[in-house]
Amino acid sequence: MTATRAPAVDQEEMRRARSERLERIGRWVVPLAIMALAIWLWDRICVWNEIPQYILPRPGVVVQTLYSDAGLLFGSLLVTLKITFLGLLLAVVGGVGLAVLFAQSKWVEMSFFPFAVVLQVTPIVAIFPLINIYVDNQTAKLLLCAWIVAFFPILSNTTLGLNSVDRNLRDLFRLNGATRRQELWHLRLPAAMPYFLGGLKIAGGLSLIGAVVAEFVAGASGQSSGLASRIIEAGYRLNAPRLFAALILISFTGIVIFLVLSLVSHLILRRWHESALKQEA
Repeated sequence: MTATRAPAVDQEEMRRARSERLERIGRWVVPLAIMALAIWLWDRICVWNEIPQYILPRPGVVVQTLYSDAGLLFGSLLVTLKITFLGLLLAVVGGVGLAVLFAQSKWVEMSFFPFAVVLQVTPIVAIFPLINIYVDNQTAKLLLCAWIVAFFPILSNTTLGLNSVDRNLRDLFRLNGATRRQELWHLRLPAAMPYFLGGLKIAGGLSLIGAVVAEFVAGASGQSSGLASRIIEAGYRLNAPRLFAALILISFTGIVIFLVLSLVSHLILRRWHESALKQEA
């Protein structure tokens, strides 16, 4: 009986392994194929309908513009990235610090968390006129906008993680005479790490959005030199190829930021957290 069942088991395992291998390949091949098809359709639509370049440029023209205007566009990208990463850094420091304070005192959380919610739900374009009045430095204005947008996901996720510790583990720490500081450092912060990293991945993209939106709002004064200013300038001049090239740079930057933060999250959690262990299994 064992001899007759072994081949069936082996075939099932081979089928499962083949399915998993195809799934791993499909995760990359299918999106790339669809993207290639979309680019081809974009190019064909421009040719079939004889659309002028200043309305919808062909993909090849956009790539050529990206190459010819690389110095201008990548210089502006560095300005946008500086605002993005500084805003994200401030959001991490402020969000984690305030979340720890919330975890230590329910009264502090009840008092100040509603203000964080109000700050999050208010559109940044509505807040910027006030920032423009009270802040003189242009870089500080953009940085403040990026921070406001990226701050809340860090704060809310980290607060949730700090408050989601198993009660039995908390009771165990207290029975062994652990102080509040020891409980925070050895129990709450490690338990909140997956929540914090999840919020970090969200905040990474939002900080880029905040930086670009702030540049759009401030771009009317002509002082900003980020990618948003290049988009506004290209729109005024009907330079659609440069506009599309700048949009592609922003999209690609957002994808890279998300992938890098996802990799950082996986590297931190892979040895001990269930979510990362399942991915490696």
